[in-house]
Amino acid sequence: MPSISSVFSADGLLARTIDGFVPRDAQTEMAKAVKTALDKKQSLIVEAGTGTGKTFAYLAPALMGKGKAIVSTGTKNLQEQLYHRDLPLVKKALGSLRKTALLKGRANYLCLHRLSQHGGNSTLLEKETLDQLSAVKTWSTTTKTGDMGELKTLPEDARVLPLVTSTVDNCLGRDCPDYEDCYLVKARRNALDADVIVVNHHLFFADMALKDTGFGELVPEADAVIFDEAHQIPDIASDYFGEALSTRQLSEMAKDITLLFRTVLKDAGQLDKAADKCRIVAADLRLLFPETPQRGNWVEAMEREDVQTQISRLADALGVLHEVCKLNIGRDKDLDNLYERIVQAREQLDAFRNTTQTGVSLWYETSPRHLVLHLTPLSIAVKFRRFISDPPRGWVFTSATLMVDDGFEHFQRRMGLEDATTLGLDSPFDYQKQAVLCVPRYLPEPNSFQLKQTLLETAKSLIKASRGRCFLLFTSHAMLKEIAGKLADEVDNPLLVQGTTTKQALLAEYLADEKAVLLGTGAFWEGVDVRGSDLVCVMIDKLPFASPDDPLLQARMEDVKKRGANPFAAIQIPQAVITLKQGAGRLIRDPGDKGVLVICDNRLVTKPYAKTFLASLPDMRRTRSIGEVEAFLSEIE
Repeated sequence: MPSISSVFSADGLLARTIDGFVPRDAQTEMAKAVKTALDKKQSLIVEAGTGTGKTFAYLAPALMGKGKAIVSTGTKNLQEQLYHRDLPLVKKALGSLRKTALLKGRANYLCLHRLSQHGGNSTLLEKETLDQLSAVKTWSTTTKTGDMGELKTLPEDARVLPLVTSTVDNCLGRDCPDYEDCYLVKARRNALDADVIVVNHHLFFADMALKDTGFGELVPEADAVIFDEAHQIPDIASDYFGEALSTRQLSEMAKDITLLFRTVLKDAGQLDKAADKCRIVAADLRLLFPETPQRGNWVEAMEREDVQTQISRLADALGVLHEVCKLNIGRDKDLDNLYERIVQAREQLDAFRNTTQTGVSLWYETSPRHLVLHLTPLSIAVKFRRFISDPPRGWVFTSATLMVDDGFEHFQRRMGLEDATTLGLDSPFDYQKQAVLCVPRYLPEPNSFQLKQTLLETAKSLIKASRGRCFLLFTSHAMLKEIAGKLADEVDNPLLVQGTTTKQALLAEYLADEKAVLLGTGAFWEGVDVRGSDLVCVMIDKLPFASPDDPLLQARMEDVKKRGANPFAAIQIPQAVITLKQGAGRLIRDPGDKGVLVICDNRLVTKPYAKTFLASLPDMRRTRSIGEVEAFLSEIE
C-alpha cells in the first residue's frame, strides 16, 4: 500500500491520473490526519479553508482503508457531486477495487405498494396530481433504480410524491407484498455490500435516531464515518433526537384509512367516520394560528384557552379512532400498520400536552396549511458522545467553517467532542492580493430606517462597478424583497431573486448571463460554488445573528443563563460567525479569483465582539472606502 505522502506528491498517483492536480501541503497534512484517525479509530475535527482540496483529502484514506466507510454530506446536490464526480476520480487514480454505493433517504425511492394502491382510485385526487401520477406510472415501467430524481419533469415539491413513496410510518417492511422488488430494499442491499457509502446528514441521523428504538434502519454498521459540511450537524442532529407531530401526518393517516375503506374494508364505515373526524379537528387546530407561516413557543400557545380546548378535542378524536381501529385488527396488513401509527400519534400528543418538561424546547411552526409541533433537546452532547464511543470507529468532522476565534470549543461543546483531535488548516489563497473587505463609512445603525436607503445606494454603486457578476445576500426575506423591488426600477442588469424559481435554476441563469445580479437569503449563504470572474463581489446587509424570536434559540439562551453563562457570547456570536464565514466563502474559490466582500454593518467597527468576527474571516485587505472598492473592481477582467 503506498503511503499518503506518496499518493499526494507531485509525481504520485493523483498527479499521474488527474488533470491539473497540484500537490498542496495542507491537503497532504489533512489526508495524513484522516488516515491516522481512521486507523486508530479516533475522532478528528478539521477546518480546511476554501481551496485546501478537503474532498480528496478524506476520500483517499477512506478508499485506502480496510473496513466499511460512510461519507455524509450536507445536501443531496453535494452527495450526487461527490458520488458521480469526485469518488470515481480518486478511485481510478488509486486503482481501487472497493465497491461504492449512493444511498438516499426513503422519500427518494418509488414505493411499488403505494403506487398500486393508487391504481384505479382516482376520485381522491386533483387533476394536476393525476397527471403527475400517470407520468410516474409510465416511468415506473422502465426505471432500474426507482430513484425519483430520475423524473426531471416533476417539481421538487410535487403533490404526487407522498402518494408514491413510503415513510417510516406507512412502510409495511417484510409484510409488504412487493418486498422482494422494493427499490429501497435493493438500494440498502447495495449499500450493505459496498465498502464506501455516500449518504447525507438527514439520512444518517434519521437512521441513528431509529437505532435508538431498535430498528437500525438504513446506515449499515461502519468502521469509519466522515462528515463533510460538519458545521450543519448540531442543528440537524437536534431535530432527529427530538419529536415532531404535524397535522399533515394526521391528515395523511386519515386519507390512508379512507383509501382502505373504499378499496378493501368496505364494511368499516365507522372507521372512515372516525378518521375523518380526526382530519377535521386537526385542520381546525391549524386555523387557530395566523395565516402567514410563523414559529412560536408551544408552552405559551398552550396557555390560550382555545388551543387547549382544541388539543383536548384532538386527543378525544384520536382516542375514538384508536378504539374503532382496534376492533378491525388482523383484517389487513395496511390497517394493522395504521393502528401502530395511531398509537404513536397519541403518545406524541401526550408529550406535547406536558408543558412542564425540562431540558427540551417545545415549539411550533406553521406552513400555509399545516401546524407542526416540535420537541427538541437543548443539548445533544451527552447522547452523541455515547453514540460515538461505542463501538469504537474512526470519526472525521470537516468543513471550511468550524472555528470561532481560532478555536474549536464551540463545535466541540455542542457535539460532546471534547476529546477529539483538532486541526485547523488555512486556505492556500493569497487573500491580501486577491480580496478586499470593506465596511463602508457613515453606516446608519443596523435597525434604523435609513439603512434601506444606504443598502440601495451601496448596491447600485457595487453593481455598476462590477458590471453585474455579484451576489447581494440578506439576513431577512423582508429586506430582500424590498431592495429587489427598488433595484428593479434603478438598474438595467437582470435581477435574479430567490423564491421566484428553484435554487438550481437561479444559479444556471446567473452563470448564463454575465451582467446578472443574484439576490438571496439563507439558501445562498452556503453550498454555492461560482468560480472565476463570474462572481467578483458579495454584499452582505448585516451580521447574520439568528432571529431573537426563534423559539428554539430562546430556549437554548434561557438554558445557558441558568448555568450562569452569557448566552450572547456562548450561542449567538459563534453561530453568526460561522454563518458569516460561509457567506464570505462564496467569493474566492480558485487561486486566480479576485473579489470584494462588503459588509454593511457598523457593528464590525463599533462593538467589542467585532474582533471575534474579523479574526475568523480570511485575511483580506481592509478598507472603509467604497471608492477604493470601485477601483479594485475596475481592474478585474
